[in-house]
Amino acid sequence: MAQENRLSQTDCKKRGTTMRLIGMLDSPYVRRVAISLRLLDLPFAHVPLSVFRDFDAFAAINPVVKAPTLVMDDGSVLLDSTLILDTLDRLASPALRLTPQDGPDFVRSQRLIGLALAACEKSVQIVYERNLRPAEKQHQPWLDRVEGQLRAAYALLETEFAATPGWQFGPRAMQADVTTSVSWRFTQFVLPDLLSAADHPALAALSERAEATAAFQASPIA
Repeated sequence: MAQENRLSQTDCKKRGTTMRLIGMLDSPYVRRVAISLRLLDLPFAHVPLSVFRDFDAFAAINPVVKAPTLVMDDGSVLLDSTLILDTLDRLASPALRLTPQDGPDFVRSQRLIGLALAACEKSVQIVYERNLRPAEKQHQPWLDRVEGQLRAAYALLETEFAATPGWQFGPRAMQADVTTSVSWRFTQFVLPDLLSAADHPALAALSERAEATAAFQASPIA
């Protein structure tokens, strides 16, 4: 499966690969899907198209040009990482699924994933505001609000993961672990000056543990 990573679209067709994941791994949404595919043991090819640099090529696959995009083996085009992952969980072996089936664990998993996705969203908003909007048009009160939301999401996640060190739902990484780890690494990568690992030791430890696994190392952020 690792050998199928970063294939061109032509290579995918030649090799008859079942699924294609479209998007760059510096997107936390693309990366969480790539890592999850490996943990679910679902063969796929990664086609690293940028929504900025490769807009036309991306639009030829998905006119909405939204990353991640997943092309299924029947040609169906799926978008939105959460909806993609819900679909993949249904395709995988029950023993490998990444969402707990137990009611209380399921609810807690959804809470953690929601907080991590909120942190991703706020990180992206700050990056776009800083990098894409001219300095004279940036609105500092809005940036302050978004930064406060980002800090709140990670403070809540830190409390949750400090209370239960290690993987949250058993002996292997589940989706809450994956998404939280991916989110934290993304924020540290794009906003290194904003949140310190020293103030979030549980999240830093989770990230270090996750990044050392084969699934994470096969889908590096950079």
